[in-house]
Amino acid sequence: MRIPPTRPRSLAGQLFAMQVVLVAAVVAGCALFAYADDRGQAEETARRQTTATATAVARSPAVVAAARSKDPTAALQPYAVSLVGEPGVTFVTIMSPDGTRWTHPQPEEIGRKYLGHTGAARRGETYSETYRGTLGRSVRTVAPVYDRGEVVALVSAGITVERISAQLRGQVTALLGMAGAALALGGAGTYVINARLRRHTHGMNAAELSRMHDYHQAALHAVREGLVMLDGRRRIALVNDGARELLGLGPGAVGTPVADLGLPPSLTGALLSGEPRVDELHLTADRVLVVSTRPVVGGERRGTVVTLRDHTELQALSGELDSERGFSQALRSQAHEAANRLHTVVSLIELGRVKEAVDFATAELELAQVLTDRVVDAVAEPVLAALLLGKAAQANERGVELELTRDSRIDDGVLPPSLPARDLVTMLGNLIDNALEAARGTAVPRVTVTARVDEDAGELLLRVADSGPGVGPDDHDAVFERGWSTRGPGRGLGLALVRQTAHRARGTVALGRGPDGGAEFTVRLPLTPVAPGGTDGPDPVHAPGGTDGPDPVHAAQGANAARGTAGPTPAGFGRGAGAAS
Repeated sequence: MRIPPTRPRSLAGQLFAMQVVLVAAVVAGCALFAYADDRGQAEETARRQTTATATAVARSPAVVAAARSKDPTAALQPYAVSLVGEPGVTFVTIMSPDGTRWTHPQPEEIGRKYLGHTGAARRGETYSETYRGTLGRSVRTVAPVYDRGEVVALVSAGITVERISAQLRGQVTALLGMAGAALALGGAGTYVINARLRRHTHGMNAAELSRMHDYHQAALHAVREGLVMLDGRRRIALVNDGARELLGLGPGAVGTPVADLGLPPSLTGALLSGEPRVDELHLTADRVLVVSTRPVVGGERRGTVVTLRDHTELQALSGELDSERGFSQALRSQAHEAANRLHTVVSLIELGRVKEAVDFATAELELAQVLTDRVVDAVAEPVLAALLLGKAAQANERGVELELTRDSRIDDGVLPPSLPARDLVTMLGNLIDNALEAARGTAVPRVTVTARVDEDAGELLLRVADSGPGVGPDDHDAVFERGWSTRGPGRGLGLALVRQTAHRARGTVALGRGPDGGAEFTVRLPLTPVAPGGTDGPDPVHAPGGTDGPDPVHAAQGANAARGTAGPTPAGFGRGAGAAS
C-alpha cells in the first residue's frame, strides 16, 4: 500500500516548534549559568568561612598555651570538636608544625600526618585550597599559630564539597522550578502567538505562502485593468501598474491617503465611500474611468477593493453608435426627400415640361455642390470637413440651420501631429451636438460654427454658438462637470469630454454668450507640438476619442451622404442656405 506524502507543517507550526526549542535552550542556558554561578559563590563563601575559622582558632591564647603543653591533644580535641557543627565548618584540625595531627573529628586519625599542603602555613602564610582528605574533597584553609614570633602549631579548618553540594541542591531545585515555569509560560505565549499567526496564514506552510505570493505578483502585473486596495484608514495598501497609469500615481503612492492624491472630487468621494459602487463613470483630467468599489469585511472593516477600467474604447463605440443612428436617420430623410424631388422631375417630364424639369434638377444639384464646395474650400482638413458635412445632414433632419462663418479656414497640413483628428472630432462633434439640442425648438433655430487657424496667436480656434436659451452665470463652472445636463439623467458627459480633451492638448475651453443669445463655446488649442512626456494623457492613437459625436470614418459617411443626395441639402453654410430648407 502506497503511503501518501505528508503535507509539510504549516508556517505557524514550524515557528511554534522553533520558538519552543529556542525558549527551552534559553531557559536551559540560564539555568546552567545560574547553577555554575551559585556553585562558585558557594565555594567562595566556604573559603571565606574556613579562613575566618582557622584564623580565629590560630589567634586563640588557649591554642597557643596548649601547643606549648606536654599533651596538646588533651586540651585541644574537645575544643576542636566544639567548633564543628551543621551550619559551620566540617572539621577543625590542629597540628604540629611538621603536620602531626593533635585533633581530628575521627579520633583514630590523631597522631597521623595531615593530608594537604602546609608549606605556606609553616612560612607564616594563611593558605586555602581544595583537597581530598580523610573526609573526602573539601575546601580548607591552613593558618599558622604564632608564639613570640615563632610558628608553634598549624590550624586547618575545612568544609567538605559534599556539604556544599547539599546546600546547592536546594537552590537548584528552586532554580529548576523557576526554569520549568519560565519554559511553560514561554511555550504558552508562543502557542497563543502562533495560533493567531495560523489564523492569519490560513494554516499554509512557507512553500504555499511563497507560491501564493508569486501568483499574486504575476496576476497583479498581468491584469490590464486598474486595481487598488485601500486599508481601513483609506490609504493605498496595494496598487498595480494599470491603476498607476490610469490615476497618474507615482512610485511612492502606497501608504498615501486617498484624499491626498489630487483626484477629482467625484472620484475621491467614490473611493472614500463605504457603500459598494458598480460601474460608475468618472472623469480625471485626461481619462474617462469606469469605477467599481467593494468593501472588504471580515468581522471588522478592513478596507476597500477598487477596480478601474479605461472607458476610452467603450465611449468610442457609444459615440460611433450614436453617430451611426444619426447618419441613418439623415440618410432616410435624404432618401425620402430625393424620392420627392425625383417624382417631381418625372411628373414634369410626363406633363411635357421638360425644360422646367431640367432646370429644377440642375438647381438642386448646383446647390448641393455649392454647399459641399463651400465646406471643402474653407476646411481643407478632411476629417473636420467630413464631420461638418455629416453634422449638416443631421441639422437639416432636426430643422436647425447649421452655418459656417466666412472667416473659417483651415488648410490641409496645418494641424500638427500633437492634435490628433479624433480629439478634434471629440471636441467639435460634442459642441455641435449640444448646440443642435439647445437650438432645437427656438424661434430661429441656428447653430454657427467657426473653425480657423489664428496664425498670430499660433493656435487653432473652434467656436460653436447656438440660438438656445444659453447657460446661467451660476452654471458656468458646473456645465463642464460630469453629469450636468438640462435634459435629464444619463446625460452630461459631452462637455466634460470636451474640457478633458482640450486639457490633454494643453488648450482651453471658454463659455460665453453667442450672437443669437445662446451659449457660445470657444476652444483654443496651441499649434506648437507638445514636448515629449509633456502630456499626462495617452498617445494620440488611443486618446479618449469616445464622444457623443462621430469618429472620422462615420463623419466621412455623412459627408458622402450629403454630397451624393440630389434632394434638399443641409440648411446653412453661408448665404442662400435658407432656400434649401
